[in-house]
Amino acid sequence: MVRNLLIRGMFAGVIAAVLATLFARLFAEPQVDLAIAFEAAQAHGHHVMGAGEDVELVSRSTQKGLGLFTAITLYGAALGGIFSLLFALVYGRLSRLGPRSLALLLAAGAFIAIALVPALKYPPTPPAVGQHETVGFRTLVYFAMIAFSIAGMVFSVHIGRGVARRNGAFNGILAAGSVYVVLIALVQVALPAVNEVPEHYPAVLLWEFRVAALGTQALLWATIGIVFGWLAERLFAGRARQS
Repeated sequence: MVRNLLIRGMFAGVIAAVLATLFARLFAEPQVDLAIAFEAAQAHGHHVMGAGEDVELVSRSTQKGLGLFTAITLYGAALGGIFSLLFALVYGRLSRLGPRSLALLLAAGAFIAIALVPALKYPPTPPAVGQHETVGFRTLVYFAMIAFSIAGMVFSVHIGRGVARRNGAFNGILAAGSVYVVLIALVQVALPAVNEVPEHYPAVLLWEFRVAALGTQALLWATIGIVFGWLAERLFAGRARQS
């Protein structure tokens, strides 16, 4: 059963990746092109390129096409596989929800914990934003934010389940949400802030890039939840008919 769920999860992840790639190609990549043009204009204005332009190792057409599709497809397949294993762990043990409802709930939780909450502290940034010297530090604190967010959600769900058993499902949901908000607020205050947006950087460009980046993640997780939930429901229904 787990193997069948894993295959369906990876398939759902690939489908989600294709849709997310199309979305990113339409909405995020134009913002990246504008950001690169801004960066080039700034470099030219400061005579940074006076000694000759840097060699482009990978062309923009490849980055926007095959490179983007390959990266996000592998990413989606991996996420779909992990998602299916989490579903197999939870289904029938920690929840009485049906396959489609549980898949959508898990996908929504994953989007909040992995994409939305970390972006509130460290929002995605286009080219020309961020210094090369701080890439390692920014990567470290960003993944630390993701780790704390996931751990906080798992802990909050555990607390909420305990409250729900004693005081009902509604109070359990309130308790879980409240604990998660408090934990995330403490973590976001404790982690260092990163603000390396250059002066005079177009605010509209920055905003539209960040919205497009979050939109890509939202579409990815929503598609995984919907497609995998449908496939899992068909799998369980087929098993039930055979038995």
